[in-house]
Amino acid sequence: MILEPQITFRNMDPSPALEAEVLRRTQWLERFHPKIIGCRVVLEAPHRHSSHGKLYHVRIDLTVPGAEIVVGRDPPEHRSHIDLYVAIRDAFRAARRALTDHIRLVRGQVKEHEPPATGRVVRLFDDPSGRYGFLETDDGLEIYFHENAVLDNSNGKPPPPAV
Repeated sequence: MILEPQITFRNMDPSPALEAEVLRRTQWLERFHPKIIGCRVVLEAPHRHSSHGKLYHVRIDLTVPGAEIVVGRDPPEHRSHIDLYVAIRDAFRAARRALTDHIRLVRGQVKEHEPPATGRVVRLFDDPSGRYGFLETDDGLEIYFHENAVLDNSNGKPPPPAV
């Protein structure tokens, strides 16, 4: 990491143990993206409700070449964040996922869906057991189909009665 991580404590006293945990986690992130330029971590105890306990909020701002990645773990969606170490762990795991997604995007390794297969009807048969036929694909392959397998049977004819 080019810059030393900045750790901010809000509504709570600074703790050397928490700082050490955050530094350990930032070093762990460097294994997934070695070119992290900067890192800011905010540890916050936003609510001081005695009946619900303190639900901690952790926000991580990572700066990498060409992008800034922001991850926040909000207390309302994670009741387990009564423990600040759990909130830190979850936030850094989310940061790792965001970093790996960013790397895939930069490398062009984003998953692309294939276009749906197309074909044309080459033979149709009307039989007492039902209508069926064959489709020809763009590469010349013939595929059997039955009228029950057709999604949009909009040929104007009502479907045959069920027996």
